Amino acid sequence: MTCFDVVFPVILYVLLFILLIVLIMFIVKMMNTLDKVDRAIDDYNQKATKLNGLFDVIDRTTDMVSNISDLAVGFITNSITNIIHKKERKEEMKDEQEK
Repeated sequence: MTCFDVVFPVILYVLLFILLIVLIMFIVKMMNTLDKVDRAIDDYNQKATKLNGLFDVIDRTTDMVSNISDLAVGFITNSITNIIHKKERKEEMKDEQEK
């Protein structure tokens, strides 16, 4: 019994001490890894901010091109519609004159 009372706690304390050292080493490595991740995220955010300006310019350009193309399509459509209606009016006038 005395062997268990003396040896077992010593073995237990040695194992706990080793576990404590391993945990401290693990925490230090994790802190280094988190610092690297933090730097990578900061770099990503900086690059994303620079690209936001570019995307804004592209967005404005596409909106402008879309508006111009809508105006062109509207103008062409109105022109064709007016030409068709002129022909119909001329035909109606001819029909009225013939009556």
